[in-house]
Amino acid sequence: MKFVLIFGPQAVGKMTVGQELAKLTGLKLFHNHMTIDLVNPFFNYGTQEGKRLVNLFRQELFEEVSKSSLYGMIFTYVWAFDHQSDWDYVDKVCRIFESKGGTVYFVELEADLEERLERNKSPNRLEHKPTKRNVEWSERELKESLKTYRLNSHKGEIVREEYIKINNTNLSAEEVAKIIKDRFQL
Repeated sequence: MKFVLIFGPQAVGKMTVGQELAKLTGLKLFHNHMTIDLVNPFFNYGTQEGKRLVNLFRQELFEEVSKSSLYGMIFTYVWAFDHQSDWDYVDKVCRIFESKGGTVYFVELEADLEERLERNKSPNRLEHKPTKRNVEWSERELKESLKTYRLNSHKGEIVREEYIKINNTNLSAEEVAKIIKDRFQL
């Protein structure tokens, strides 16, 4: 079982890269908004109820996939490196797969703010993430998060062997997916 965790700030291209990587490898894509947007008509993700339900759905899916005969999955995540709870969550998810003999691959994406603001309005993003269709709100949230969270790691902070950090400001999703596929021999 292969578990590819693609992380980075909002609108860096995690889902789009994941879509391309899924095409190249046969891995199943589970982007983080699949659960956020499922729960959102009932409870906003920012609420206690919303977070609980999103985490419950994700946990159950991870558990089932980890013990299945699937080749593996890709999961996208916005990781706040300055919050221990996010480190704990990533560790918990990795343990689900590793405890069943799976291999976890870390893919960190980073891109310039201007590029991310452009990607925030992309048709693919808006098609697959209903809660991001209010572009004015989404852009404001993206900029505000820069003041509140650190969404990319410091050099040497992630000490996993199966880790790659890619600045994809000037790379297409297809190019990034190929780099990931080749690096991890997926």
